Amino acid sequence: MDDEISLLDLAITLAKHKKIILGAPVIGAVIAAVFTLFQPDIYTADTQIMPPQQQSSASALLGQLGALGGMAGAASIKNPNDIYVAMLRSRTLQDNMISRFKLQQIYKTKSSEALRRTLSAATKVDVGKEGIIGISVDDRNPQQAVMLANGYVDELQRLTQVFAVTEASQRRLFFEKQQQQAKQALSDAEINLKQLQETTGIIQLDAQSQLIISTAAGLKSQIAMKEVELGAMRTFATGNNPDYIRNQQLLSALRAQLAKLETGTVASSEVPEKSLEYLRKVRDLKYAESIYEMLAKQFEMAKIEEAKESSVIQVLDKAVVPEQRSKPNRSMTVLFAAAVTGFLAVLWVLITEVFRNIKLDNESQAQLQKLRNHLRW
Repeated sequence: MDDEISLLDLAITLAKHKKIILGAPVIGAVIAAVFTLFQPDIYTADTQIMPPQQQSSASALLGQLGALGGMAGAASIKNPNDIYVAMLRSRTLQDNMISRFKLQQIYKTKSSEALRRTLSAATKVDVGKEGIIGISVDDRNPQQAVMLANGYVDELQRLTQVFAVTEASQRRLFFEKQQQQAKQALSDAEINLKQLQETTGIIQLDAQSQLIISTAAGLKSQIAMKEVELGAMRTFATGNNPDYIRNQQLLSALRAQLAKLETGTVASSEVPEKSLEYLRKVRDLKYAESIYEMLAKQFEMAKIEEAKESSVIQVLDKAVVPEQRSKPNRSMTVLFAAAVTGFLAVLWVLITEVFRNIKLDNESQAQLQKLRNHLRW
């Protein structure tokens, strides 16, 4: 019975103030409609691109290199779409867009930071479930929106020609840097040997010395490979990993064998001091040559693989001039304004009625006065 009385009181209150409850949404809708009439029309141009897919044929090439291949493969991209989205949102690409389309004149501002913020606010980049990247650009001019949307695709294609994005390009960049270092080491070894020859002359090495050179060069190559492999394992394995411990032990054994070869075997052979120094220089040169030849071969293979996996971005849907505006949505704005205004009107009526009833009730009025006293600072 109390619930029925409460609901009846509520209905009486709403009926009592029906003019306010019904009139407020109408007024709110009219104000929203007038406001949207003065808002500029915004047009949205959409384009969709399909990034190049990564190929799996690189694993066979990396397997030929062993430790260096594993280290290069660690730089591979797990999700290339994230890379392209980041490039589309990068400051470099935005600056290229600003310079290309002279957005200082279009957006009426000269501040680079303000231009980038305005361009970012007008651009939306997202990735669909199928891996298709969508680019949307809002602008008051529909032709200009189309120009900017297609311009994003053009600038992205230019960036992919500069930066290493695909797996093959990452490997090519890795081997290129390693080859440059090996080339410099080879050049230093040649210079050192030439300087020694100018001082002592060319020394003829016997069969034993030549065997020492080839054996030591092979051991140093194995040590270099094992060191690279351990460096790559440190990125994902701890010091207690069985493979890591086994490789460390093997590396120690190789170093000990090399030290024994350089001290014991060489010392026991009847080689003069100058011949011994000459032998070491020749050995260093042979080692540098073997490392450089290996990296040069892998670099050429990486270049061929990069050519196969060329970063060609395919445009699935090119941006066209939109026929209808996308913003503002006047009907939704008017309905939303009417709903919010109606809710606020009902809330105001109920609060007003509660305070009116409190003033008529002496006990409630006393409690209200007590609340006011406690709320004072």
